[in-house]
Amino acid sequence: MIYILSFCVRKTDNVIISSLIPLIGLVCLITTTSTAQNKPLRVGVIGLTHTHVHWILGRPADDKVEIVGIVESNMELAKRYTQQHGLSMDLVYPSTDDLIQHAKPEAVLAFGTIYDHLEIVEKFAPLGIHVMVEKPLAVSLDHAKKMEALAKKHGIYLLTNYETTWYPTVHSALELLKKDSIGTLSQLIIRDGHKGPLKIGVNREFLEWLTDPVKNGGGAITDFGCYGANIATWMMNGEKPLSVVAVTQQLQNENNPEVDDESTIILTYKNAKATIQASWNWPIGRKDMEVYGKHGVIYADNRNDLRIRIAEGYDGYQETKRRLNERPPPYNDPFGLFAAVINKEISLPPYDLSSLENNMIVMEILDAARLSAKKGKAVKMQ
Repeated sequence: MIYILSFCVRKTDNVIISSLIPLIGLVCLITTTSTAQNKPLRVGVIGLTHTHVHWILGRPADDKVEIVGIVESNMELAKRYTQQHGLSMDLVYPSTDDLIQHAKPEAVLAFGTIYDHLEIVEKFAPLGIHVMVEKPLAVSLDHAKKMEALAKKHGIYLLTNYETTWYPTVHSALELLKKDSIGTLSQLIIRDGHKGPLKIGVNREFLEWLTDPVKNGGGAITDFGCYGANIATWMMNGEKPLSVVAVTQQLQNENNPEVDDESTIILTYKNAKATIQASWNWPIGRKDMEVYGKHGVIYADNRNDLRIRIAEGYDGYQETKRRLNERPPPYNDPFGLFAAVINKEISLPPYDLSSLENNMIVMEILDAARLSAKKGKAVKMQ
């Protein structure tokens, strides 16, 4: 928006002119700031092997985010995806150095292996370039600590993107809990997963590292266990569990020979419990949860469908159902939110689902869960 200031004074009215100069400067500042905030965030996409990349490649054009470059060494994959989304191959660079030199991104989005996340932060944090990674934050707590140190040293935002972060039901569940709609939280049951990467038909570039214990940090316990750890940490307002117990299985040895494909993680808190069921063996894909209070339960059945049951007697209840609309911008889109945070239009609350402090605890939980499954006993966290 441009403001026009119109006035008429005599040359001899120096006092009047002098008094108007600060006002003119203020108008110019408002105009410049408004224009700057309307410029889309210049983002680079690092890697194309994570199929969540279609989220950004297929995102409708707006004034919030602009893809200025893509780093991918697999030219066949790059050509396939750019053609699919109507993008130019001129956007594709063979290396991060080429991207930095020619595209000058303000932020980057990581869509390669989870193991690559550390290297990406090592490259871009010293340049003051912000980073958003796909879940989980890292393959291990050791990697995560190095990433956290770099982010803090160089003053960049380091966010983690989860699909469930954008579910209206997830946020409504917490709002209802805060309003004491079901009483004090007693336990969470969070279920995420699908039939397994091979069975749902992920492409070969994704499958190659998703079932690799080094590049992905594990199997289902990492791929889907992170969702539950993220939501539990958020709903517990950053409280760490006292202990973590995990059991893993390999029910599809022929499809996932090197990693687990079935896992259950139990988080014990001072006054609550969370059970995370992360599986590549569900007959149908699912991302749902149950939130239990002292006198009721909230069922977040999927992205938009929510049920509330208030207990009556031994096994009776009154149930209400809600079909929720999408959340308003920028809270309905990871990349719009990333831009809003960088532009100081919003600030993330403590232990927000996307925040670094939340996801550092997620990595502590995942490391403890893998250790618990390996040793066959509980691992203390505090």
